[in-house]
Amino acid sequence: MEIAIGILLILAAIFLVVAVLMQSGKSHNLSGTIAGGAETFFGKSKATTMDKKLSKLTTIVAIVFVLLVLVSYFMQDTVDIRNIAVNTAPAAETADDAADAVVEEAADAVAENTEDGGND
Repeated sequence: MEIAIGILLILAAIFLVVAVLMQSGKSHNLSGTIAGGAETFFGKSKATTMDKKLSKLTTIVAIVFVLLVLVSYFMQDTVDIRNIAVNTAPAAETADDAADAVVEEAADAVAENTEDGGND
């Protein structure tokens, strides 16, 4: 699920960059130069309607992009440091108890072997 959201985020980001550069601005600087070919190909009336459609589509994709970012943020696994400290302490005690049990078993085995005279 996270991979799908990541792919959608990348596609939306690429579309937003391209769509913003294709729109003609009020001053016709860099974006007007890139999208200027649309006016000569489609004519002035078609170019303005294309800009309106592109503007609406850009707004929709930007909203979807923000929503995907929020969803991916809330889907993250958050780590609580207090939980780590609480959960690791019993594990350490359990490991210590297990080590003590092994040492006691080994001591008992040595004691039994010594009582038998060590002749097996």
